[in-house]
Amino acid sequence: IAVWTHVNPSSTSFMQTRLAEIRKTEPGFQLKHEWVPYDKISLNLKRAVIAAEDSGFMTHKGVEMEAIQLAIKRNERRGRVTHGGSTITQQLAKNLFLTSKRSYVRKGQELVIALMIEALWDKRRILEVYLNVVEWGNDQHTNQLEADDNDQWRQVQPSKIW
Repeated sequence: IAVWTHVNPSSTSFMQTRLAEIRKTEPGFQLKHEWVPYDKISLNLKRAVIAAEDSGFMTHKGVEMEAIQLAIKRNERRGRVTHGGSTITQQLAKNLFLTSKRSYVRKGQELVIALMIEALWDKRRILEVYLNVVEWGNDQHTNQLEADDNDQWRQVQPSKIW
């Protein structure tokens, strides 16, 4: 984690998992990831992600226990783990180091890693790495989208396995 304070991660646990899946049918497939520096990422995208994913991002220390407790209650009502109550930092921790499998053990690991990230990186760095590596579904990464002056979203700067 400390090294990534100044060095951009070349891949994540999620990317490596997807790469292994693809290589089952395409053995020579290579990971290719294009980094977008913080200053080149749309301000509208930064604001939209914080608003949608973690409105308390600038003020919390990486974990919001109230959100986790609410998620636990929802999960108990549903009888399975469907919500995690994760902050941007926790989502980043999960993508960088863990798996997509939902469990309370993984949530505990995510919490510890998130606290370590928050202790070592500033919010700008956390958001930069998040926007470059976090997967938002089937191999789609956040920095592939950009809002123009009219807030129309378009695809740009691929940051994915291809």
